[in-house]
Amino acid sequence: AKAESSGTCGPNLKWHLTDDGVLTITGKGEMYGYSNHGPWRSSIKRVIIGDGVTTIGSSAFNACSSLTSVTIPNSVTTIGGDAFTACSSLTSVTIPNSVTTIGAYAFKYCSSLTSVTIPNSITTIEQSAFGACSSLTSVTIPNSVTTIGEYAFSDCRSLTSVTIPNSVTTIKEYA
Repeated sequence: AKAESSGTCGPNLKWHLTDDGVLTITGKGEMYGYSNHGPWRSSIKRVIIGDGVTTIGSSAFNACSSLTSVTIPNSVTTIGGDAFTACSSLTSVTIPNSVTTIGAYAFKYCSSLTSVTIPNSITTIEQSAFGACSSLTSVTIPNSVTTIGEYAFSDCRSLTSVTIPNSVTTIKEYA
């Protein structure tokens, strides 16, 4: 078994990874953004983000291919770009109503993602946010959304149902 590890992932945030792959993030405030992935690398299976965390940093969980479950609390307002890119074992995610920004490529290549709840707090679905989510079967876009970005749902080969509300005024190329 691997040794447990821990560290900081924000000015006031700490992370702890158990040897069975459960990552817990605690504290208050913003998470650091990363250029490739967080310091826990790709060995995580489950993420528990504590209440008080306000952002999920860019590329924080990029390429965590064993990640199956993530708990996002109501304190989170921003999911950074590439935050969950290529988390190929993630099957579903519930994004709380506190989230106002889902960054570009946030869930791209999440090939096992079958369902996602986009909250009423989102106004723009950024570029490639759910691109290449090849198992995604249906998407309901809330009335708060006005813009669907480039490639937002491109290469979602299993998508059979999309509901686009009247609030959407802009659908960009290859969405």
